[in-house]
Amino acid sequence: MAANEAKNDQELQTSRSFLEVALNSYRPRDFAIRFWDGTTWDAEPGQKSRFTLALNHPGALRRMFWPHTDLTLGEAFIFNDFDIEGDIESSLLFGDFLMETDLGIRDKLRLGQLFLNLPKTKPQDARHTARMFGKLHSKLRDSQAVTFHYNLPSNFFSLFLDKNMAYSCAYFIDGEEDIHRAQRQKLDYICRKLRLKPGDRLLDIGCGWGSLIIHAAEHFGVRATGITLSQPQADFARERIAQSGLSDRCHVEIKDYRDVNDQEGFDNLVSVGMVEHVGEKNLPAYFRKAWNLLKPGGVFLNHGISDTFSIHGKGGTSFIHQYVFPDSELVPISVYLNPAEKEGFEVRDVESLREHYALTLRHWVKRLEENKDEAIRITDEVTFRIWRLYMSGCAHSFNKGDINVYQTLLVKPEAGRSGLPLTRSDWYA
Repeated sequence: MAANEAKNDQELQTSRSFLEVALNSYRPRDFAIRFWDGTTWDAEPGQKSRFTLALNHPGALRRMFWPHTDLTLGEAFIFNDFDIEGDIESSLLFGDFLMETDLGIRDKLRLGQLFLNLPKTKPQDARHTARMFGKLHSKLRDSQAVTFHYNLPSNFFSLFLDKNMAYSCAYFIDGEEDIHRAQRQKLDYICRKLRLKPGDRLLDIGCGWGSLIIHAAEHFGVRATGITLSQPQADFARERIAQSGLSDRCHVEIKDYRDVNDQEGFDNLVSVGMVEHVGEKNLPAYFRKAWNLLKPGGVFLNHGISDTFSIHGKGGTSFIHQYVFPDSELVPISVYLNPAEKEGFEVRDVESLREHYALTLRHWVKRLEENKDEAIRITDEVTFRIWRLYMSGCAHSFNKGDINVYQTLLVKPEAGRSGLPLTRSDWYA
């Protein structure tokens, strides 16, 4: 017993010394730290604690920082080596500090010595990681990627999404709306940007659970087709379409966008949150397919997340790629626009909704946390922790400006004519 107590005391002192060195330049420390024995370091005097970093066992710090990558830190969180109690998004500022701070040689040597004295732990469970095979962005591999992310039970997504199951950036007027109203505003805003009218043929590339095509058919009288690679999404959307009495003018197909062939052509195209999965090298083919499917004078609204040139192309396997969105690729907005213009599209409007997505994600995280027990019952605790971290991390990245989300309105001119009104006033009527 005495030997065990001495070992625990030594491990506790090593972890404390490690943190003292690692946090030497992090001032003020506005969060608490709780060790596995229940002892706590409160936030520094005069600071309101934003969250508590809970180290759940003596090897937690070794698990968190070896090797020193965002993937390692993320894995330590999802497998409960440590926990964040309180506002997880605010803890990510501290995470940035840990990932970005360049310590001096003396501190690095000291941390290395302490690190070797922290206990090793067993390998982590690999069941939740993406295992992809085949050529990158081939139809087969893209289907695997979509299945990995979207084929969780629909009732898991319903725990945090709105009533219409819109899994993309909502649209806020004053920021005080609940998620249900903000998502209805987004659906309506997109339809007004497209200037839909009764009888139009609309194609939604990556339609998810069908929220947009149902809204467009019900409120704007269009004939809407949605495509997805996810069987559960298609099943859910078809059920909602039938319940809404829209089966005569609204349907969903399980199909890759590259396989869509339609002789009649579509009056309008829309793609919301799908272009991130296309891949930079495939963007010319993506916009060529859109051009060929769209009638002359038609409008294409492309809604997608972009990164910035300051972070674009940074290598390494990230937490997002390993556990959330395998093979996804973000590119700067100018990279999206280049192949669209080369194909012949005229860029008529580009709108950033960056702040809207940060608000959206905060709603989702709050709703997921409120439904923690049910989320774990439907899936498991690791999945709950993956999604809590992923959505909080994205909110943080949007808030910082590392990533953005743009709605781009593209027109296929007809003999030089856009067919659009002189102003955008009808969007806001």
